[in-house]
Amino acid sequence: MKIAVLGGTGKEGSGLALRWAHAGHEVIIGSRDAEKARRVAEELNLALGDGRISGADNAGAARDAEVVVLTVPYAAHKDTLASVKDAVQGKVLVDVTVPINPDDFTRVAVPPGGSASKEAQAILGQGVKVVTAFQNISATHLKKLDAVIDCDVLVCGDDDAAKRIGMQLVADAGMRAWDAGPLDNAVVVEGLTPILLGINKRHKVKGAGIRITGA
Repeated sequence: MKIAVLGGTGKEGSGLALRWAHAGHEVIIGSRDAEKARRVAEELNLALGDGRISGADNAGAARDAEVVVLTVPYAAHKDTLASVKDAVQGKVLVDVTVPINPDDFTRVAVPPGGSASKEAQAILGQGVKVVTAFQNISATHLKKLDAVIDCDVLVCGDDDAAKRIGMQLVADAGMRAWDAGPLDNAVVVEGLTPILLGINKRHKVKGAGIRITGA
């Protein structure tokens, strides 16, 4: 697939971009600053020893991709979605965004729209199939391509075909995906992140994650 990673200059986005390029996908790093996106793409290509990653502004990256992945901070969520709304129509958008409580990052914050992913769906409209995934993966693990990530990924969405694309991206990034139900459930998936951050802080853990047992 041709995948756009909006906000791909950050730790989470660039780590996912590297893993998908390593798996054989063509990846476009998106950013508000196209030059910064191209610079990060060059750095990732050097690490990969390949040229599968390119850089562009967010709208250009979204326009040229088949699947769009949103990895921006929640503070930039609404504005980024508005800037690419036309470019993502008819596509699948995988939202990785987590609302973070500005006063305490270990305390769950539920946004007005119910979840970041529900807000994304409301902003983009029904012409876009929004899927939520990757919220509970620590960025510290992603760029270690030779390491196994001991964490599962919960995937939510209202469209089964779109969810399958999200789950395939999880597998291609080297992790195990679980269908976690409709987009309404995204509030729980997003809410796990501050809980994991709190575990990291209180128990001196590096990159706590989740694992589904019994399967």
